[in-house]
Amino acid sequence: MNSQKTWILCCFFNFLIACVFGLLMRFIYLFPLDFLNYSFLLHAHSHVAMLGWVYMIVYVLVVHFFIPKEKRQKPIYNRLFWLTEFSVIGMMIAFPIQGYALFSIIFSTIHILLSYVFCRLVWKDCSKDKSPSKRLLLVSILFMILSTCSVWCLGPAVSMLGKQSTFYQIAIQFFLHFQFNGWFVLAILALFLKQFQNKIDEVKFKKFYLLIIISTLLTVTFPIRWFVENNVLNYINGLGVLIQLVAFLYFYKMLKPQISHFKSNLDKTTKMVYSLALCSLILKIGIQLLTIFPNLAEVSHQIRNFVIGFIHLTTLGIITGFLFGILLQNKILSVNSSILKIGVKCFIFGYIFTEILLFLQGWFLFFEEGTIPGYFQSILILSILLVLGLVLMMVSVINFRSNNSRK
Repeated sequence: MNSQKTWILCCFFNFLIACVFGLLMRFIYLFPLDFLNYSFLLHAHSHVAMLGWVYMIVYVLVVHFFIPKEKRQKPIYNRLFWLTEFSVIGMMIAFPIQGYALFSIIFSTIHILLSYVFCRLVWKDCSKDKSPSKRLLLVSILFMILSTCSVWCLGPAVSMLGKQSTFYQIAIQFFLHFQFNGWFVLAILALFLKQFQNKIDEVKFKKFYLLIIISTLLTVTFPIRWFVENNVLNYINGLGVLIQLVAFLYFYKMLKPQISHFKSNLDKTTKMVYSLALCSLILKIGIQLLTIFPNLAEVSHQIRNFVIGFIHLTTLGIITGFLFGILLQNKILSVNSSILKIGVKCFIFGYIFTEILLFLQGWFLFFEEGTIPGYFQSILILSILLVLGLVLMMVSVINFRSNNSRK
């Protein structure tokens, strides 16, 4: 139990550092500092958020929920966790100093190689039952491996074609698409389904499972069409988005008989973060439906505020929302801690209002209305709430851990 709490604390530390990098980016936009490079911080922020927070906390929860007790107590999982954390700390240090260069590439590569070891372990150690949540987890792992195929193309692409080449840009978007929509989102949904104790309609699950895989494969055409002008890509993405909508309708129907019982066992804070996650998921599906219209699809790429807002919707709203819900529901975080409750509210408040500002500013730019008065100052202040929320949650984790160790 103690090692799991240490893992959780470590994940929150990574998340806090990622948020601090994000805060610094917003700070130096207003108050430039010679020793901080914006693009270097951007690389640090995105890598530590993805690979230090989301990947690591999914690692912890997959081991907790899917690996049989006698197998998860093997030293290999603990060693692999700390080796992966070493690569994350390497990225934390290297990216802000040199950006995407030798040492940051070395640590990123180590992380990918270690993730392959994790995939093999999960595949081998997962018990052989074919439960819905298990099948969804295993397909998410396949998407993770698929996403990294493009990473191995980046080196040759830079040396032969350059960073501005279409091939290089498509390779990056291929990686990001299958990391977020394949690996992260499906792994989170697998963990969420696990909370329903496998009382799931098998027929509806099979339809959801098949449709979500098809949709994830088809919608990779959306970022590709930013760099390749071809109407066929628009139609493929449109089909993928519509299939995704049908998939999530089956997802809802599959869980509908269990929802009232599920909600009755949750406390207010857990209900709040799950509601945030589900609302963010509905918003994401809605926004993706809008990309069926070519002019809106083009705008979604050209206006940076929309891009950042959408990424945060996925990472902070859907992924982090579900993760917080699972941690609270299973008492891995102390639901009775007043510090934690304040921290969660600070984080949610900061997330919601930064999202509103990002999308509102995006619409201002779309209608050529310029910048919202006080936009940069407001988003900086609201970002402080995200950092404050995480600090309070970390304090709660430390208190919870020390209280348990005294017992």
